[in-house]
Amino acid sequence: MSLHDDVAAADMTAQGGNGIGGGAAPAVVPAAPVKSLSARMFDILLWGGLALILIASFGKVDMQNIGRLFSGSENIRTYGADLLRPDWGAIFPAGDFWTSFKTIFSHPTASLAGQMWLTVQIALWGTFLAVFLALPLSLMASRNIAPGWMVFVVRRVMDLLRSIPDLVIATLFIVAVGLGPLAGVLALALNTGGVLAKLFSEAVESIDKGPVEGVRATGAGKLHEIVWGVFPQVAPLWTSFALYRFESNSRAATVLGLIGAGGIGQTLFESIQAFDYSRVAAVAIVIVVAVTLIDTLSQVMRKRLL
Repeated sequence: MSLHDDVAAADMTAQGGNGIGGGAAPAVVPAAPVKSLSARMFDILLWGGLALILIASFGKVDMQNIGRLFSGSENIRTYGADLLRPDWGAIFPAGDFWTSFKTIFSHPTASLAGQMWLTVQIALWGTFLAVFLALPLSLMASRNIAPGWMVFVVRRVMDLLRSIPDLVIATLFIVAVGLGPLAGVLALALNTGGVLAKLFSEAVESIDKGPVEGVRATGAGKLHEIVWGVFPQVAPLWTSFALYRFESNSRAATVLGLIGAGGIGQTLFESIQAFDYSRVAAVAIVIVVAVTLIDTLSQVMRKRLL
């Protein structure tokens, strides 16, 4: 057989492979998925409604005056110049290092650092009390532990605690216990308790049923199931949630000081009213440094837990 005949035979074989009896047919690319008419209408209503709300609220939120941000640049420069000259002497109390360090803890109102330390203590106690409030609420709000009627009632209580702003709760406690850090602690405890109870209950509802059923198989009661089957699974996640809320409360506690609930927020409010922007800058620096340190420490602790 000549070379020409070999080439022709190979060509016929290749053509036969693509024929009826020559093997599998070439793959067909599937068509792109198409949304149904109802899905497209829902998207149009959703995004169209959002666009209409933005257009309708343009004037309500005074967006047409956004140009004032640039026309008042001279005032911004004056304000910024004062902020760039912080009152460093107000951050730490006067005296040598050891005396200043002791004064921060013994007389917290004597310096900005001491007032920030008082703010951190308010956040710490508020979070601590909130955890003890959230523990029973979260168990009573978990569908896999509590009966349905109890879950409904407790979840409405949690909604109430979360929906009332910290400032409103703090104002009520100021009327009850007077001005000072205690009102801030109680306000943070109630609001944070509602938030943590919600997070804790969701963690309980997502646990593995195996350990709980294993404890139940030994004849243990409901309390033992929770202690030995639920708590070991959710403890790391609960601790992470509590640390996160402590970070948030450290920032929220500075705001509560504006209404006399103690902490560095009260000094910030007084400095703004007195147009003492150098002291405002010093307060801002102290708050930023303290919150950054708290966030860093909390992240390290959460990484070790999870």
